[in-house]
Amino acid sequence: MAEFADPVRWHRAQLALRRARQAGLERADRRLSRARLAVAAAGLLAFAAVWQDRLPPGWLAAPAAAFAGLVVAHDRLLRALRNAARGVDWHELALARLEDRWVGRGAAGERFQDAAHPYALDLDVFGRGSLFQLLSTAQTAAGEETLARWLLRGADAATVRSRQEAVRDLAPRTRLREDLHALGVDVRAAVDSSRLTAWATAPAGLATGALRTAAAALSAAPVAALGAWLAGLAPGAAPVALALVNVAVGGWFRGAVSRVLHGAGEPARELAVLAAVLGRVRREPFTAGSLRRLAAGLGAAGDPLPAVGRLGRLVAMHDWQHNVMFAPFAAGLLWGLHCAAAVEAWRARHGPAVAAWLRAAGEIEALASLAAWHFGRPDHPFPELVADGAPVCEGERLAHPLLPRAAAVANDVALGAEPQLLMVSGSNMAGKTTLLRTVGVNAVLALAGAPVRARWLRLTPLAIGATLRVQDSLLDGRSRFQAEIDRLRALVDMARGPVPLLFLLDELFHGTNARDRLDGAHGVLRFLLRLRAVGLITTHDPALADLADRLAPAAVNAHFEEQFADGEMTFDYRLRPGRSTGANALALMAAIGLDVSGDR
Repeated sequence: MAEFADPVRWHRAQLALRRARQAGLERADRRLSRARLAVAAAGLLAFAAVWQDRLPPGWLAAPAAAFAGLVVAHDRLLRALRNAARGVDWHELALARLEDRWVGRGAAGERFQDAAHPYALDLDVFGRGSLFQLLSTAQTAAGEETLARWLLRGADAATVRSRQEAVRDLAPRTRLREDLHALGVDVRAAVDSSRLTAWATAPAGLATGALRTAAAALSAAPVAALGAWLAGLAPGAAPVALALVNVAVGGWFRGAVSRVLHGAGEPARELAVLAAVLGRVRREPFTAGSLRRLAAGLGAAGDPLPAVGRLGRLVAMHDWQHNVMFAPFAAGLLWGLHCAAAVEAWRARHGPAVAAWLRAAGEIEALASLAAWHFGRPDHPFPELVADGAPVCEGERLAHPLLPRAAAVANDVALGAEPQLLMVSGSNMAGKTTLLRTVGVNAVLALAGAPVRARWLRLTPLAIGATLRVQDSLLDGRSRFQAEIDRLRALVDMARGPVPLLFLLDELFHGTNARDRLDGAHGVLRFLLRLRAVGLITTHDPALADLADRLAPAAVNAHFEEQFADGEMTFDYRLRPGRSTGANALALMAAIGLDVSGDR
């Protein structure tokens, strides 16, 4: 990606080109609109002259042909204008993300939020200003669902490496990713994934085997009788009688035929849009093995473009019978029954593939989202995934991906066989909780297959669990302490599982008394360490920081410091070895004029 080393500059240049093209197309649109109006006026004048016998009728052909040509050209121009506008939107959003103006722009994924998830709420995975909003360029529901699933559950090392390869392949394919965005706008507006899958896999409304054979014989009968009459071998009433029999048969099946054909209209239009997206994917000469397999798999599941084209033709052929000139012939030939049976045969053959097409669209959009993140941040490395050995999560200069570049402070973290636990102490607002989120969000990115915000990161596949935002519930009658206990129990269960646990515990048991807090924290941490879990815990309590000494060498202390001078407190947010010896709560209270000296 050498030519894209400065993504901000590249996107600005492309945005300028798209805006210029959009402006030119808008001018052409205005010219064509005026030309259509002028031709229409000329046509009306010619019609009036023909009506008054001042001109022969042939004079109407020229304005009619000119108007038809302008309509076709205008339609083509409007499609180009829509695509240009979508290109502008795409580059504007990319720049907003690169220039830290992205919060509130794009889908936030609130529908995926689950308060019971072990880290989604704690690490701001969904919602306004979330990791999902930062990453997602998906336009389809399937794409958003796939990306959300990857962020909610880390993959194994082989899957992560496969996604990394695909993301590297997709990142410089800017034309493809912009096309997917432009086509995806139509998909977002047109395609209801669940409804489309339900239609494609629903039980058949017509038995298509024997029925199609019988219908073919019935339709052939009046045609054959007509030929026999023309040859003088049969009376003229024969084809009429056989056609009337078919009309009666068509009436018998009218309800079922109507349900099948009218039910296929909207899915056919939705599939046409989806097929355009998948067709664009199939045309791309990928190098990544997973992307080549994905494109090849579309053909194995039934190439969507010709398959959807056939469905569209069947729906169009059904519409022919509404023509007053063709309707009598359609009734006598069982036209609607043939179309309905063909639609049911199409569903039997291609219906199971629709879900695969949607999954393929979802996977390519999720990968394209990660590719956009990679393209925009060439300084962010892919993490090294270690498949074997003891659990490890170690990195240099880790920074929080959701923080603006100017505000993010990077720190080093090393968790593995020794130490497994980092006990982080420090005063209020010094950066302890942000450090937990920094480690957690980068781990989520790493295990989804994305680059991370660090100089380097090395980790094994890990299950992630956190207690940063456990809350009480008035409706459920549950205290904050009870909610924390429930979450810790879930984390212990995760630590017992096949994937080692990365735990992020914020102010453990701060809702209970000091003695219970100390004893409970010691028991929980000792148990987690025995299960080979690794993680971080924050605390203000010096007694809790003593636990690192009791659990050594599996645990070590680290801390953040603050500086307070002339009534102002500042932080450098740098992680230092050892425990904190300072406290700033009283100083903060005094700084805002809250007298806590005890004097009356």
